[in-house]
Amino acid sequence: MTFMKKLIATLVLLPALAFANEGGFPLDRAPERGTDMAALQNGARLFVNYCLNCHAASAMRYNRLRDIGLSEDQIRNNLLFTGDKVGDLMKNTLTAKDAKEWFGAVPPDLSVIARAKASEAGSGADWIYTYLRTYYKDNSRPTGWNNMLFPNVGMPHALWELQGVRNVKYVEEKGEHEEGKIVHKFVGFEQVKPGKLSGTDYDIAVADLVAYLQWMGEPAQNTRKRLGVWVLLFLGLFSVLAWRLNAAYWKDIK
Repeated sequence: MTFMKKLIATLVLLPALAFANEGGFPLDRAPERGTDMAALQNGARLFVNYCLNCHAASAMRYNRLRDIGLSEDQIRNNLLFTGDKVGDLMKNTLTAKDAKEWFGAVPPDLSVIARAKASEAGSGADWIYTYLRTYYKDNSRPTGWNNMLFPNVGMPHALWELQGVRNVKYVEEKGEHEEGKIVHKFVGFEQVKPGKLSGTDYDIAVADLVAYLQWMGEPAQNTRKRLGVWVLLFLGLFSVLAWRLNAAYWKDIK
């Protein structure tokens, strides 16, 4: 019962956050890698190493990762660090009390985050892909980080070691609607400290992580799509047979 309450709360509360980009920051298109097993496996590794420390995925079991080509031995040896069993749910040891003390709120469960973040501005994958690539250093924030897509976000930059440290760049321009008003226009980021990955490699890593989060929201989606193709082919063939049978039945009737 407790699990169902948490899942329902996640589904109810997270869609409201999907509109955090209403300030006008555009979403980047997330690369489509839902059928790339290597990308999904790398995304699972990144998720376990960088996300599962604070966030949980309490609707996902480790052994479901077999669907993306991992064996139970690979899961046990490479993705289990807390003594969990392969059949256990992806939970963490962070308590609600500690989370509220450190972050001000309990980090949301990520089981269906890619679906919850979808809005008219773009898919949930687009939102996460943009979000994880728009962090910048901001010493005025308690965590030392801020985000262009989600201003004043409470979550620190979990992937900063991979991306490095960046500052945000603005230029001053005259306001369009008020004479004499000066506005600050965002023009990009300035890398001040390199990370473990180059800019291109970081984008690839984030794309893999996003692909995994999207897959995790519906692990059976690839099977569903494959079955859908066969169902449509069957219906098409059945329609042709029914049409010809109907023509043969009525051909002698004037």
